[in-house]
Amino acid sequence: MSNEIVKYDPELNTIPLRKFTPVEMNLFFSIVSRMRDKGDETVRFSFDQLKELSAYKPTANNRFIDDIESTYQKILGLRFGRRSKDGLHREFFVMFTEFEINGHADDPYVDIKIYPKAIKLLNELEGWVRYALSEFRDLKSSYAKTMFRLLKQFRTTGYAYFSVADFNELLDVPKSYKSSNINQSVLKPIKEELTPLFRGLTVRKKYGKGRGKPVIGYSFTWKPEKKDANDFSQGQFQDERQKLFNIQHNAELTEQEKWRAIDKVKGLTLGSTEKQALADKQAEHDKKIRDQARKEALAELRKGFGNNA
Repeated sequence: MSNEIVKYDPELNTIPLRKFTPVEMNLFFSIVSRMRDKGDETVRFSFDQLKELSAYKPTANNRFIDDIESTYQKILGLRFGRRSKDGLHREFFVMFTEFEINGHADDPYVDIKIYPKAIKLLNELEGWVRYALSEFRDLKSSYAKTMFRLLKQFRTTGYAYFSVADFNELLDVPKSYKSSNINQSVLKPIKEELTPLFRGLTVRKKYGKGRGKPVIGYSFTWKPEKKDANDFSQGQFQDERQKLFNIQHNAELTEQEKWRAIDKVKGLTLGSTEKQALADKQAEHDKKIRDQARKEALAELRKGFGNNA
């Protein structure tokens, strides 16, 4: 299922996934990927199917059921709605109205049905956000996952801007976070994990006027995708090759950030690429010293032969 596509109305991107863990995000968007164009019919997911779609690590079914239930409880907290221009008419609804988990069945399953007024989020789309489920689920940070979805909404323009208020709300950044916390815990994983997927990715802070020049927004730029570009995997080797190319040719990342990004792409323990790179540099340095010592020794020998002639 490496070529599973997630596609939905952009309105879904405006709803903050508050307190969703990366596992819960994977489960939610795996469900979304298979609910598209199903109208109001009840869609059945076997446990095995949902585990494969979401790349859920094999565990006992009890833990899996707990994670599914936790995901649904948080889905219930997502509030969709409409409001008239004069504000006199307002309506609110949840996305799914039926969510049955049956772990007793011979082939355990989850039955899910979308609420009629939410059908437009996944059916007969006039505009949409689209991306490969595998790229989304392989991201580790919840901040990287959310920004991936948001940037994919502007895939063909290569530019997105978020005010500080929108950025903090959509990414569910804790109110206690200061600038240093955002740099380290939010922006750093976004840059490291999304650079392999967005060629030439840059992140810029926009500063306001006044005391201390506060950050008032964040802009993201990257090489725009072609409108007819597909999201299908080109095979593990080619996909990894492209990701490593994007990392190595990104002028924004520091050397350390590039090493960490490579570790994540290759599934290595963080620090592995840095350790190897430093070892290679040390080996190269030692070789230069040996070569220089050899040259000096040869020069001394030649000098000695010259004096004896």
